[in-house]
This record gives sequence, C-alpha cells and structure tokens, in this order.
Amino acid sequence: MRKAIALLMLCVLLTLASACSSSSNSAASTKAQVKPEAELIIEAVNYEFDQKEYHVKKDVPVQITFKNVEGNHGILIPGLRVQLSGKEDSVVIIPKEAGNYEIACSIMCGSGHGTMVSTLIVE
Repeated sequence: MRKAIALLMLCVLLTLASACSSSSNSAASTKAQVKPEAELIIEAVNYEFDQKEYHVKKDVPVQITFKNVEGNHGILIPGLRVQLSGKEDSVVIIPKEAGNYEIACSIMCGSGHGTMVSTLIVE
C-alpha cells in the first residue's frame, strides 16, 4: 500500500514538473535555429563566479557558455530557464525582458555553495 501511494505521489510530482516546464518564459532557448550575435562566458571556481555581474542585450541572441575552472559546479538562471553544467555547457537564448536575473551554482559544491551567486543584467 505504501509503495502504491509513493508511486502515485511520484507521478503527480512528475506531472507538475512537466507542466511547469512548458509555461511561458522571458527567454527563448534554441539549439541551432538562431545564430548568436553575442557570446557570454561564465567561469566558476570554488565558491565564486569570475564576475559579480554579466551584461547582455534584450532581444539579441546570445550564446551562454559555462566553464568549470575549479571544483564541481553548474549554473542555474531560473528567470531565463537556463541550466548548464559539464554535460550541457552551452546554450543560445534570446532574452525577451530587461531586468536582473540571479545566477546561482546548481551543484552542491561545499561550504560556500550558498553564497555562490552572481547577476545577469539584460539591458
């Protein structure tokens, strides 16, 4: 009985996660459909990114590339629905809304993980 309830709850969570991922967002992610006009490289070392702020232009296709220089890290930009790590280290997006977007480390990397944040500014 417990297994059945756990399986049912897992199915509900997967359904909710699937529904959330299909909602509209403020950036259009592409694979090879759009040629980037700009490039942004974000490098990570233990407990920090190489810059406190990164700047890109609104409505300009930008290729975001993540480089893990030291330690085991990834990046997550929830407001633009971007997640990169060693497996998928680059994506082309077109930011549709100006604003500030938090960049955070997406892989638990140790005691400084919680403070490993930066800002992406879409102008």
